[in-house]
Amino acid sequence: MNPSALRRPRSLTHDVVEALSSRIREGSLVPGEKLPTEAAIMEEFGVSRTVVREANSRLQAAGLVETRHGVGTFVVGMGETAAFRVSPDQLGTLRDVIAVLELRIGVETESAALAAMRRTAENMAAMRHALQAFSSAVQEGRDAVGPDFQFHLEIARATQNQRFVDLMATLGGMMIPRARLEPPGPLTPEREAYLRRVNAEHESIVEAISRQDPEGARAAMRTHLANSRERRRMADAK
Repeated sequence: MNPSALRRPRSLTHDVVEALSSRIREGSLVPGEKLPTEAAIMEEFGVSRTVVREANSRLQAAGLVETRHGVGTFVVGMGETAAFRVSPDQLGTLRDVIAVLELRIGVETESAALAAMRRTAENMAAMRHALQAFSSAVQEGRDAVGPDFQFHLEIARATQNQRFVDLMATLGGMMIPRARLEPPGPLTPEREAYLRRVNAEHESIVEAISRQDPEGARAAMRTHLANSRERRRMADAK
């Protein structure tokens, strides 16, 4: 057998991994976002399904993506290069999720205040786009984890401090509590009402950032994340 024939599949897999990794680290694929389907990746790169699945396996091993069976593959963070990382297996219990929410309260309240002081018109447009994407997802019966994460990421970007963005990207979409503790499936009326309350809290944060009120933004973010923590506790107590 020609030795080059043995190297070719490995090279193709490497090419796909490198391309998708670059998109994640450059921000064109953000944490919480769903990767293109296997068929779409096969068409884009001209590779077989086997190559795509091997590439996905390597991305998972690097901590860049996570596959949720029956749902798809999602970006979860910046991978092995991150100095700080919360891996999916560290978010398996309610206690784990509440620990991350407490971290977020500490970080994101200040992020919201800085965003109120420094936001640009482009930042406001991005936040409002995430709010609309969240509402559209709920109307379509989806759980809106991606738009939820995107909303919080856009606030981090509005601080004009890349370190806030890096930390949020490292936490990834798994920082949204329901991404780990709620099973996939159609929205029940109760879950839909819950998501609408969440987005109403998001709107309060955006209003404070828009009027450049750092104390109001800080308070709105703290209220939102504290409510998320209590909602998780109450759901577990049922």
